[in-house]
Amino acid sequence: MHFDDRLDTVLRLPDSGDGLARIQYRQLIDILGRLPTGAVSEALDAGFARLAALSTRIPAADQARLLRQPLQPITNPRLIAILAQAEPGVASAAMGAAQLRDSDWLSLIPELPVRARGILRHRRDLSAPVEALLERLGVHDRGLPPAAVSAADDEYISGDVLELLDMIEDPPAPTSLHEWAQARAARAQASPPSPAPSASAEAGIGAIVRRIEEFRKARESQGHPETGTDAPRLPLGDAVPAADRRARAIDFATDAEGRINWADGPFAPAVFGLNLAANDDDTGSSPNPGAAMRKRQPLRAARLCVNGAPAVCGEWQVDAVPRFDPVGGHFTGYYGRLRRLRPRAADEAAAAARREAGRMREILHELRTPANAIQVAAEIIQQQLYGPAPHEYRALAAAIASDCAHILAGFEELDRLVKLETGALQLETGECDLAQVLAETVARLRSWTDPRRSGFIVDPGAAPASLPVPFDSIEVNRLIWRLFAVLAGATAPDEPLALTWSSSPQGIALHVALPAALAVREDGDLFGTNPGERGQALTAGMFGIGFTLRLAAAEAAAAGGSLQREGNGLCLRLPRLDTGLASGQATGLTSANTGNSTVESYSQ
Repeated sequence: MHFDDRLDTVLRLPDSGDGLARIQYRQLIDILGRLPTGAVSEALDAGFARLAALSTRIPAADQARLLRQPLQPITNPRLIAILAQAEPGVASAAMGAAQLRDSDWLSLIPELPVRARGILRHRRDLSAPVEALLERLGVHDRGLPPAAVSAADDEYISGDVLELLDMIEDPPAPTSLHEWAQARAARAQASPPSPAPSASAEAGIGAIVRRIEEFRKARESQGHPETGTDAPRLPLGDAVPAADRRARAIDFATDAEGRINWADGPFAPAVFGLNLAANDDDTGSSPNPGAAMRKRQPLRAARLCVNGAPAVCGEWQVDAVPRFDPVGGHFTGYYGRLRRLRPRAADEAAAAARREAGRMREILHELRTPANAIQVAAEIIQQQLYGPAPHEYRALAAAIASDCAHILAGFEELDRLVKLETGALQLETGECDLAQVLAETVARLRSWTDPRRSGFIVDPGAAPASLPVPFDSIEVNRLIWRLFAVLAGATAPDEPLALTWSSSPQGIALHVALPAALAVREDGDLFGTNPGERGQALTAGMFGIGFTLRLAAAEAAAAGGSLQREGNGLCLRLPRLDTGLASGQATGLTSANTGNSTVESYSQ
């Protein structure tokens, strides 16, 4: 009645969902699996019927997973007999979780399918009577049809196999099979073979299968074999990773035409017949073997690209010396070695940076999707596209849409920084006057700097009329605004910043003083992101001053220049465009700000 009460409770649970069905399946296994042998009731029959119905709904892989979870051992032969008829994974899990008495095993095993008995033979915790029964039944399980195997086939079993069969009761370690084979061969040479003992072909096959299985397990327990040998590999589950199968070095010899006619090592067939003299591209910075081989010159660190089998394809370094006939003195070919090129540290660092950049861009892509969805939903409410909405909701939706737009702009900055620092993005080329951009940027900042009596101090007489740079005006405007906005936003009232620049054939140098709040920072903090720092209303970014300056430095570096700290100021260097622009063609910073207090010294 105890089990019946629990079964009634489980059977009353709904199984409409997949999750509830799996929970009910596990509970039924737990309850039915601990029933005493021979227990019978209507509730038990209903439980087994529900278990059969759930087995048709739950995938076999999930059933096997549930059976392998920590449960009470399955001690009911009726349940074991049902699970043994299921899919192989379910049957295997059930055979592993079964804990029956010897009497139950002895009565159940003959009724089990052949597949289930085969799974049960791998257990090592069964009693001797149970194993003996499995052994007797195993002769028929693994035997061939009677038409193909008979007792007369004993004569076809070799003496070696029969001697192995004698070791079944006390088998040696798999690693000693080699010594046994050597001793067997020595005895065969010393005396004629003894008559073969009688044994059935079915038992011989079973013993061989067990010996192979034991040998395979012992080999796996010892780990992967050492690579680099030329021993043939068999499919015994110990294949080395693909990265270890690539050849690292190959010794070779060529004929007079430069074709490899001898090679050493396990990868020799992959390079045999390769013509080294065919690579005659001598236009690059690295030497190639083609021209040197035609001149009969030694090869020193020559570069060779091989297209072929995966084990040998790729870039190689060739070192070889010519060989001549000692009798006639005529040229006969080359002796040498192929070596894999070792990747440079800079290349490895760049590859790692590209991988990190790729992961960062994937993260940003995943973050943009929900932000876009929230922004669209907020705009729908704010614009009342689906119907009227209260003004409070519209105001809240407008604030959410604004925040989402700010977040998306920050994602764009992160994406741009990643692309610039990894070289995936370059600034658009074109023609632009940096002096005009400076004038326009300072004028745009007047609404912030004039009330605070800050701004930028410029010597009008030292300002060049034009500063041509070879980049698109949008790119230059973005860079200058990003730099000047973050500096102006960090200034205190009555704190003007000195601004000077110079032009030379080597490029343009722009110097601007740092605000006092930024001048006290170390270089790492100036271009780094400080915890808790948020972007100001005037800055071009949402991640703070350090991130904005780092992005500006990345843009300058992508333009072929730099943004660096020099003392208490910043120096922006950009390449110059030599277009012969007249001095009066561009609108200089001086004329754009004549009479403007932002370009005058407040010390006057």
